[in-house]
Amino acid sequence: MSSPESRSDVPVNVALVGAGPGDPGLMTVRGLALLRRADVVVYDRLVDPRLLDEARPDAIRVFVGKASGAHTLPQREINALLVRHAEHGRRVVRLKGGDPFVFGRGGEEAEALAAAGIPFEVVPGVSSAVAVPAYAGIPVTHRGVASSFAVVTGHEDEAKDEAAVDWARLATAVDTLVILMGVRSLPRIAAALLEAGRAPDTPVALVRWGTTDAQETVVGRLDEIAPLAAAVRLAPPVVIVVGDVVGLRERLAWFGVRPDAHDAGVEVAPGAAVTRR
Repeated sequence: MSSPESRSDVPVNVALVGAGPGDPGLMTVRGLALLRRADVVVYDRLVDPRLLDEARPDAIRVFVGKASGAHTLPQREINALLVRHAEHGRRVVRLKGGDPFVFGRGGEEAEALAAAGIPFEVVPGVSSAVAVPAYAGIPVTHRGVASSFAVVTGHEDEAKDEAAVDWARLATAVDTLVILMGVRSLPRIAAALLEAGRAPDTPVALVRWGTTDAQETVVGRLDEIAPLAAAVRLAPPVVIVVGDVVGLRERLAWFGVRPDAHDAGVEVAPGAAVTRR
């Protein structure tokens, strides 16, 4: 296996690096090596601040984070920013939560770099689509329970006339559905899945700030999960897991579980108030 240093002679100006789902310990070795030698770090809202401490003290740090309805910079300006710094000969790390190519718009940034003739590298990251359920004690596949899963976005362009996700087809096509950026659309998503034939008693888990000390989990039935999420005022970032694998959480929950939590009916995560079951 080659070391990160063995590739240092490759003339790459920009690296699109996945920072992982939240826990800084899930950052890849390659990504960390590139971060430590970067001249410029362009980073997202969900990147743990401790990762930024790994960058050189003199590195330029540029925040381009996005939240629902609030973007620091439009995507086209982020693309231009990466090109501009690279054209000045700077080594740029575009640090993105999760994986750059899983609903991270990394493909758009790669296209912009390619069009400008800028050499780039993609460093995959641990995606929240599998890591967050795992930290909540939920395997997305499990023998005898789920042999397929799909990862979809719950955040769609409101300007579109038609939904980009065909919920009617997905409802019963796969065993486990993992929905990213969908908590604000949960009432519509749950209704669409029910209408398309997903069983009302299908278990659903909502995991907020997964893999971090603030992790919080709400579990309920598909036909009850939307009002439950509203009642506890669950806000993004949330990963939604729909499927029978959610039931395995009762036995497999491991992160931040207090020994006496099951008796009390709640689970407490480090730094969080209550992780609702």
